[in-house]
Amino acid sequence: MTFTTSVTAPTSGRLEVAHEERIVLRGISWETYQRLADERRNYRILMAYNRGVLELMSPGPLHESSKGLLGRLIETVTEELEIPCKGEGSTRWERTEVERGVEPDECYYLTAEKVEAEYPRTNNAADYPPPDLVIEVDLRASEVDRPEIYAALRVPEIWRFDGESLRIDRLREDGTYEAATESLFLPVRPEEVTHWLLHVDSRNESLWGRQLRAWVRAEVLPRVRRPGVNP
Repeated sequence: MTFTTSVTAPTSGRLEVAHEERIVLRGISWETYQRLADERRNYRILMAYNRGVLELMSPGPLHESSKGLLGRLIETVTEELEIPCKGEGSTRWERTEVERGVEPDECYYLTAEKVEAEYPRTNNAADYPPPDLVIEVDLRASEVDRPEIYAALRVPEIWRFDGESLRIDRLREDGTYEAATESLFLPVRPEEVTHWLLHVDSRNESLWGRQLRAWVRAEVLPRVRRPGVNP
């Protein structure tokens, strides 16, 4: 077996983030990828595989902080708006027939159909449907085409944060993603999420969370009209 490696450098115009190297291996078979994924034990390494190209990423503090805030925002909005929600964390999703697999930073079911369905109690992701929404924090550019992987998995929506702004991508009928002005599942816009990530002090996450919940009740809840909910 032969393969090549590369390490991505910081992209101009983005945050200079230490301790978040992305190592890319090329010429990796699907079987090797699955074996590496299964044998990595409890190491905090996220993997993405796209037909022979394998990326390994070890997240740093800024990455984990951004991921955590995004997750809290989604969970707060769904709680206040009574939107069905079930988090699946960094579950490894893959399709053997197209040789693609990926581990998002966070992922969620956000439709009643998926949240309330009866699934077998197994630890095999193949027994579950793909998530409705995934979070990708890319403080350094990825060399693997992650949207292509998610399109093959038929994930409807990706939230992508690069350290400067959040982009919401929605899957089209042709199997490609396009930028959306609002989430398909939550009545929030990319610039609003960016504001909460970058322009509201999050050093004290308890205070940040209370401020976020107040904003959702005052600004987001009135945008929807749901039975039993009084704006």
